[in-house]
Amino acid sequence: MKRFVRGIHWPAVLAGWLLAVAAPAQEVAGWGAFRFLEYSVAPGETAKLGFTLAPSFDASFLDTMIVVVRGVRPGPTLCVTAGVHGDEINGVEIVHRVYARIRGSELAGTLLLVPAVNSHGFRTGSRYLPDRRDLNRYFPGSPSGSTASIIAHAVFEQVRAHCSALIDLHTGSFERTNLPQIRTDIANPAALELAQSFGVGIVLDGKGPGGSLRRAAMDVGIPAVIYEAGQPLRFEEDEIARGYAGIRNVMVQLGMLGGDRAAVAPAQVIRRTLWVRARNRGGIFLTPRRPGDLVRRGDALGTVTDPITEETDTIRAPVDGIIVGMAVPQVVLAGYALFHIGTTETVTGGADPAAERD
Repeated sequence: MKRFVRGIHWPAVLAGWLLAVAAPAQEVAGWGAFRFLEYSVAPGETAKLGFTLAPSFDASFLDTMIVVVRGVRPGPTLCVTAGVHGDEINGVEIVHRVYARIRGSELAGTLLLVPAVNSHGFRTGSRYLPDRRDLNRYFPGSPSGSTASIIAHAVFEQVRAHCSALIDLHTGSFERTNLPQIRTDIANPAALELAQSFGVGIVLDGKGPGGSLRRAAMDVGIPAVIYEAGQPLRFEEDEIARGYAGIRNVMVQLGMLGGDRAAVAPAQVIRRTLWVRARNRGGIFLTPRRPGDLVRRGDALGTVTDPITEETDTIRAPVDGIIVGMAVPQVVLAGYALFHIGTTETVTGGADPAAERD
């Protein structure tokens, strides 16, 4: 059964459209509809909800979709967000596969999914909002202020109101690629359990940058992780498949789905990372390295060649570790971050500590 509802008005939100698909279900007595703003999503239904702010020029930049999959049995509400950075598109397809493949009739609890938080950036291939601000530095946001603050506030209020746990999906930025990894504050037991159950193996410890969605969620008591994998502006099947499998693994761990988790790699927690940069010159950056490579202090990582002077710098690993992210071969300027290395060593020089780039 399909039902369409048009022209719904919220006090502070407009609904563009609603599509609900009902699945045969054995509902649990007392487990009713999911209330989202002025919507009601019945057990066993999947509803695609248009999400924009009240009509205004600024509000036109938040016209994304929220998908609710309501289970037929009681359970937690898992929120999954993607496209906070509009050019990080692997996560958009991961979320699509979640709501296309998981039915409310097999689910305990609720899925609340936002495939493209920064919908304008997703449409235009831009990491940032139209005001050139990074949305992932403005959570929890404010109902007044910049466009970024207004959008962050509108999204975060729904996270605060509904989410039992949060998975935020990202990729590398600006011609960089990331080894599939989970990032979270491992001092939080519930967040660590999410990270371990996801099953990609590498877990980077950290609270996250100020203003990031995952940090804001943790600050209000919602366990949150981010999945980082691959490059921006590309759909990469391996990274998408891992992300989808990881979300299902989390749902099994939370008791939302039956069955066994997919094969998972033992969690390797990395507490310290650093960036290795092109410090002496810019030029043509080439490397045979790949994310996941293990390196030893002094190993050659790549070269930067000035095509005018023909002088070449060999970039070397300052520590023992694993490459968790890196730039793809390209033209770089002096100071450009080339390799993100996770290590257990104490850094004594030769590279700067990484600012987290969620």
